[in-house]
Amino acid sequence: MRLESDLVDALEASIQGRASEGDFKWSPDASVCVVMASGGYPGTFAVGKRIDGLEEAAAVEDVKVFHAGTSKRDGVYYTSGGRVLGVTARAPDLDTAIEQAYAACGKISFEGAHYRKDIAARAVKR
Repeated sequence: MRLESDLVDALEASIQGRASEGDFKWSPDASVCVVMASGGYPGTFAVGKRIDGLEEAAAVEDVKVFHAGTSKRDGVYYTSGGRVLGVTARAPDLDTAIEQAYAACGKISFEGAHYRKDIAARAVKR
């Protein structure tokens, strides 16, 4: 979320061994990722649970939802793994990034969904 350089160029430079610190442009903003997991994860968990609210979550300012354990059938997303989604926000400060990530998580639902409520808590002085 914080990389402002072209990702493909950065990966190619890294593979070719010609990447250096100066080759990458990074945003000074904070970024937070909250993993939404299947019920029972990391143990036994069910798959095939319909995921709702992805468009609403993506509409939250400066949020991207990264798919991990998902599958898509007939235009609908379903769970297919333990770590289902990475709900990631970028903001000028950590408090705002945390708020945005959790706001987006609150818009997503699937049976058995769970996520930690203390992401970045140790980094924020409250």
